[in-house]
Amino acid sequence: MSSKILLIHTGGTIGMVKSPNSPSLYPIDFNNLLDNISELELLNCKIQIISLKTPIDSSNIDTFHWVEMAGLIEENYKYYDGFVVLHGTDTMSYSASALSFMLENLQKPVIFTGSQLPIGDLRTDAKENLITSVQLASLKKDGIAVIKEVCLYFEYKLFRGNRTTKINADHFKAFASKNFPPLATSGVKINLRNDLLLNSAVNSDLLVHKDLSSDVALLKLFPGIQQTIISSILDTENLKGVVLETYGSGNAPTAKWFLDLIEKAILNGIHIVNVTQCSGGKVEMGHYATSAKMQSLGVISAIDMTTEAAITKMMFLLSVRTGLDFKLAFKNSLRGEISKN
Repeated sequence: MSSKILLIHTGGTIGMVKSPNSPSLYPIDFNNLLDNISELELLNCKIQIISLKTPIDSSNIDTFHWVEMAGLIEENYKYYDGFVVLHGTDTMSYSASALSFMLENLQKPVIFTGSQLPIGDLRTDAKENLITSVQLASLKKDGIAVIKEVCLYFEYKLFRGNRTTKINADHFKAFASKNFPPLATSGVKINLRNDLLLNSAVNSDLLVHKDLSSDVALLKLFPGIQQTIISSILDTENLKGVVLETYGSGNAPTAKWFLDLIEKAILNGIHIVNVTQCSGGKVEMGHYATSAKMQSLGVISAIDMTTEAAITKMMFLLSVRTGLDFKLAFKNSLRGEISKN
């Protein structure tokens, strides 16, 4: 029996073609998608296409767009075997991370993909990315979906969505997952790592969380950062959480003024999460004296989470009742965003 796949078009380069009369790009009519990618007809699946109310450049993505995406999946969940989300690359890792937390008890694949070149370009990467994403989303074993999580597929690799980050603006190899191996690689054959796939509780109903807190901030440290800058951010009205991008394995200045500001913020109920600026590796608070004091003040380690996962997880946890202390909930791997060891 063929799989039914729903394509959700949100915007981005993948949905553009070149104008025949100018170098400008214009949106493609996705109802005529098969005219541009006739190879999709060769797949053993039925494809339907829907769009956001207003497809946008991914640089304009906001939390309400994530809610709209999650809502479309919720509304169509029982009618389709898998979902492919066409998305601009700039914020794709943020969206994939957010949706991974918003979609609890997911039993079907949700695969984000896009392209570096428009679908109508001669050298486009859009066709392979889209075709293989649909093929992966349609995989079943004994009538049950093989992939049951939010993923991101790009340039021959399927990643766990909340493990990814965009690493290159120019090359086709635009995404990486430095702290977790690919779930699948595509070559002559698709090599799927079943041992790495998430497997949520069977027979659990999909639970879609649509509340996300935007009362958060992302603060990246750099040599010479001024006290007034950090103070102004931490004194922001209604601020509930800060993701602090630190050096190396979670290190930060030991200046008294800096630690005093961190302590004051935590005492005022602001959750501060420590994530490394490095593209790979993890935070090990207490390993050096430059992180030990922050640990004693109650700063939370993001361990090996990406910045994208850390900020979206914070937005999620600040809006949902988990029954756990925030710190415990944050350090607990909810959707495979943290390595076990």
